[in-house]
Amino acid sequence: MDILSSKIISKNIKKYRRKSGLSQDQLARKANVPYSTYLKIESGYTPNPSIQTIINITEALNLTVDELVGRKKKT
Repeated sequence: MDILSSKIISKNIKKYRRKSGLSQDQLARKANVPYSTYLKIESGYTPNPSIQTIINITEALNLTVDELVGRKKKT
């Protein structure tokens, strides 16, 4: 994953977390991700979060991985 991708992911995590009305701590707990790890991902300091961590966060936000990374559906 390149730097641009991690910035998109961190931006989208923050956007969808706020939309869902969750605090950072609440989302970290719901996703079963250590709070410090979650903070690094949301702030963009973790350039390559594990796929399992990303899946946990997307499930906690009721999203798909495609939605989180900003990938559009092909029609």
